[in-house]
Amino acid sequence: MPPTGRNWLSVRRVRHASARNLAASRHYALRKQTVEPVFGIIKLVMGFRQFLLRGKGKVSGEWRLVCLAWNLKRMAVWRKKTRHLLAKTS
Repeated sequence: MPPTGRNWLSVRRVRHASARNLAASRHYALRKQTVEPVFGIIKLVMGFRQFLLRGKGKVSGEWRLVCLAWNLKRMAVWRKKTRHLLAKTS
């Protein structure tokens, strides 16, 4: 549950203070280039916005299938690129 009222203001102040910190801003920039784009692609391109099943075990299985689909897609793109590069060098 997201913080509300006074709790939200204190969380916001801490967040802004840490954003001014150079190390924290570098860490946040790294997070934007490594993790967050994957979730954006899963939501936007693959159209996965909500779980269809209920229960922790079922949701976990559904998420594993989504991740499997994402990894298979990445592997197919990688394989196509490497085949193209190998054909050029041969």
